[in-house]
Amino acid sequence: MYNLSDSKDLEKMQKEEPQRFNYQAAGGFYLNLQGVALAPNEGLNVEKLARLAKVIRGLAFAAIESIKSGHPGGSSAKVEQILALLFSGVLAFDPLNPKHVGRDRVVWSAGHCTPLFHSTLALIYEALKQSGQAIDKEKLGAVLPECLARFRHCDGPSGHVESHYALADASTGASGHGFSIGLGLAMLQKSNGLGSRVFVIAGDAETEEGMSFEARNSAVAMGADNLIVTLDLNGFGIDGPISEVLAQPYLNYWFSAGWNIIEVDGHNILELAHAYKKAWQGFGNSRPTVVVAHTVKGKFYGKLEGTADSHGTPASHEDYVEIMKKLGFNIPGIEGEAIKDIKTVMASLTRDDLAYVLERLQVTTKNLKSEKELVATMSLALKSRPMIDYKQIKRPNVLPPELVFKEGEAVPIRKATEAFFKWLMGQSAFFYAGSGDLAKSILTMAAENVYGIINAKNPLGRGFRFGIAEQNMAALAMALTQDILPGGYQAMSVFATYGVFTVMMANQVRMALINNEVNPAFKGFFIMLAAHDGPETGEDGPTHQGLFWMSLFDAYPGIKVLKPLDANETIEMLFASLQKSEPVALSVMRPATPVFKRGNGAYGNFEVPPPQAAVKGAYVFKPFTDNNKSKKVLAVCGGQVLANVLAILPELEEKLDIKIIAVTSPELFVEWRTKDPQAAAAVLSDEERQYVMTLHNGWSGFLDPFILPADYEKRTLEIDRFLKSGPPKEVYELAKFDEQGIKEQIFKALK
Repeated sequence: MYNLSDSKDLEKMQKEEPQRFNYQAAGGFYLNLQGVALAPNEGLNVEKLARLAKVIRGLAFAAIESIKSGHPGGSSAKVEQILALLFSGVLAFDPLNPKHVGRDRVVWSAGHCTPLFHSTLALIYEALKQSGQAIDKEKLGAVLPECLARFRHCDGPSGHVESHYALADASTGASGHGFSIGLGLAMLQKSNGLGSRVFVIAGDAETEEGMSFEARNSAVAMGADNLIVTLDLNGFGIDGPISEVLAQPYLNYWFSAGWNIIEVDGHNILELAHAYKKAWQGFGNSRPTVVVAHTVKGKFYGKLEGTADSHGTPASHEDYVEIMKKLGFNIPGIEGEAIKDIKTVMASLTRDDLAYVLERLQVTTKNLKSEKELVATMSLALKSRPMIDYKQIKRPNVLPPELVFKEGEAVPIRKATEAFFKWLMGQSAFFYAGSGDLAKSILTMAAENVYGIINAKNPLGRGFRFGIAEQNMAALAMALTQDILPGGYQAMSVFATYGVFTVMMANQVRMALINNEVNPAFKGFFIMLAAHDGPETGEDGPTHQGLFWMSLFDAYPGIKVLKPLDANETIEMLFASLQKSEPVALSVMRPATPVFKRGNGAYGNFEVPPPQAAVKGAYVFKPFTDNNKSKKVLAVCGGQVLANVLAILPELEEKLDIKIIAVTSPELFVEWRTKDPQAAAAVLSDEERQYVMTLHNGWSGFLDPFILPADYEKRTLEIDRFLKSGPPKEVYELAKFDEQGIKEQIFKALK
């Protein structure tokens, strides 16, 4: 027996049972190429590439000087990585057809490295231009050397990477997002039987970001062996050494997740080329690979070389001139005239240099397979699945029975989305579904199980097991919608968590919406499922009651927040969303919500419109009675809120002439008013706005488009505080949103 509080006993155990003290880590394949004698790489001219590296650095530094803004540190550190990737013969890329469906995808997770990015494009397209090729910058997403003089100006190359450019397949800049985006693109390729690789260009400080941890775990679990990260390990973030945050040996953060690791000297092009080729081939273990390139931050950037300050600090003009001269460029160095320096740098290129660039680009172009061949490969892999995407799916004239819910019954809205997504999975080969470890609660599992969960054994699945990793879930699921497959097919996705947790994904959604905006040709359609909205998750208490989540997404351009009132409205709004193909945040309820009766006489002497009316964002559920009493328009959002209002309607009408507007999306209603003001006025006229009172079981601002600012407090019934744990009925009573509470609030506001 051992007494572990006794150091002698502990020493005794170490001698007698040493196996208890040795943990054998089980990572991926490890290979260190630093200083290894490597065979020459076919076609790789190290001397020429060394000259091209100087040219790219010269262009990058001049671009930064032109505006005295930008990121020299990471850009200069990664030059050899980019040249090796481009010219080693691994990459599949055609600069004259940069969005070819068979290309390898490139994600600049280090999206701030635009001095390097744009300078690389300038070298490529200047070589093509001097060969006699016409360069349409807009069509190709190209950059020419003279463009660099307008770097970070509205009419010049962007400050962070945007996906409409060549050699970029995501709009990036928020640190750490690129791993998840790259994983999403990699899974899209692999799950459709295609062989394209995804290269993620990253910096070491990004490993600090929580979602990068989520992505590293998921990539191994999903069998993403077509994902290759080339990582610049220079030891610095913006504020200082990464060791201040990452205290363990750096490789631990990748080895522990199970990645294959190749270490190289990041300024040795031959080592990099061999590393990329081996990473491209893979190690036969269905794991992703990271090429860890040891570099110097701010390489050749004068006094700032090897410092954290080089990250985003431009050199003084005097230091810049000295830096350029040490690189071998005898520039004019006139402050404010960087264009002359750019021309000097480009003039240093020889005909042989430009011919070499063209020669190596021919290799990357030859690596592409034809779209016809890729379509055949994909069709064979997917076999009997319907080869159509969401853009081709229309609402059937007669809905299938599983998508119709019986009026008068109480049905959780999550049952409607469960049925719809399972049905949709059977209609399209290009639909993906998953949730943040909540599939059994939010009910995405029925859809996920149609083709199974994506992993190394089931690469053609359509379900994702994200786990508790909302940020990675969102970035991955949205990224795969923002690419185009052979044949013009485009995937869509639904990713789900509780409404209260959606705010954790706000930045990922924002980045995807920016990508949609700057690259509309690749605009993606996705559904963020915000489940258990409102106070409905009562027993869990305020930590899970989704009362205010929509305030963020309601403000973002490019996404609409939808809150259907019952199961049948949910089905109609989903079909309308497919047709419109604009991203949505969809509110889903947990408890059974009344499926409202439609037609005449269900709730009184008026006709309730069919569920299709919900797709406009608002409709008249009940018109005025014209009973000569004071008019009041109740704009109601939330199925249970409407049910409570209907229960007290007879009492309200004893004193008031009530009109009820069912609100399913204020944003859609505002859009409708813009396009067809006369039709929208039939729902709510300008004259009637003086009578409006809004009722929302959450943030009142959601319904602001329906009210006038006068007497705001008297015109809004909302939940404006955190509530308590309890059954939904009790929580509604506490919030004064039960039948009695609503009645009291309405009459109080009239005084």
